[in-house]
Amino acid sequence: MQIGFKLIAEAFSPQEMVRQAVRAEEAGFDFVEISDHFHPWLESHGHSGFAWSMLAAIAARTERIELATGVTCPTIRYHPAIIAQAAATTSLLSDGRFVLGVGSGERLSEHVTGAEWPVVGVRHEMLREALEIIRLLWSGGYRTYRGKHLSIEDAQVFDLPETPPLIAVASGGPKASRIAAELGDALFVTEPRTDLIDAYTAAGGVGPRYAEVPLAWAPTEQAAIESAHDKFRFGPTGWKVQSELPNVRNFEAATAFVRQDDMREVFGAGPDVETHMTVVRQFADAGYDRLALINAGPDMDGFFDFFASELSGPVRALSG
Repeated sequence: MQIGFKLIAEAFSPQEMVRQAVRAEEAGFDFVEISDHFHPWLESHGHSGFAWSMLAAIAARTERIELATGVTCPTIRYHPAIIAQAAATTSLLSDGRFVLGVGSGERLSEHVTGAEWPVVGVRHEMLREALEIIRLLWSGGYRTYRGKHLSIEDAQVFDLPETPPLIAVASGGPKASRIAAELGDALFVTEPRTDLIDAYTAAGGVGPRYAEVPLAWAPTEQAAIESAHDKFRFGPTGWKVQSELPNVRNFEAATAFVRQDDMREVFGAGPDVETHMTVVRQFADAGYDRLALINAGPDMDGFFDFFASELSGPVRALSG
């Protein structure tokens, strides 16, 4: 079991993301994973820095902690050749501490180039081609690839790590889980669903299983829930909504009727260890062994202290 911390790049400045990563290492986390968006989800977030610049700064400021994208879309806003180069460079700058988390993307951040937003089946085809391109470029030399959706021509990544980064593929259904098994090294999810692991293992997947765990620490349960509602009320809308809406105004409208009680049903909230562990156990019991803890509470430093002094031990006692 490894325990990570989610860096919420839509809700904090780039400087604060780097500071939180350093604090996460000091608090004893094993890894941090950072969201890679062009737009935030909600107006209250107010940020969305460039993930790859923040990862480079974090690599320079930390020594031990693993870094990951959680996740990046290597098909529309970025060409997979650029992601192959960016991931290789980040791995070198972090001395091999980088994991490339990828997914099929959200319209919210990918439509900004003016490209058409494909249906989900096409997005899966594009993700497959992107992963093939990334692995081809990581094998060295000049490479050409002509796919149905994506191509490269005489491309070479010159600075490559001795060992390629692990690739964790995000899944919200069995098709994506099969892509993770066939073309990735690990699975990445946001719900404690056993069917995603079942599809992954049935397709031959044997790698680590990453999951984001929704928590909100505060001195009182009500303060934690209010903060979670402010920062994460887009979560209960579900993946089919999250992947399709094009801008922040749409998410403001879609979340207008999400209640604080809806957040209570999902988040471990407040100051009590057992309340948080109830949510953490759902993911561990489902079989996930790389748990990235989200803090949707109002006090990040308070959460780091809480994790170091009270939560770390019980979480590490679990087996995925």
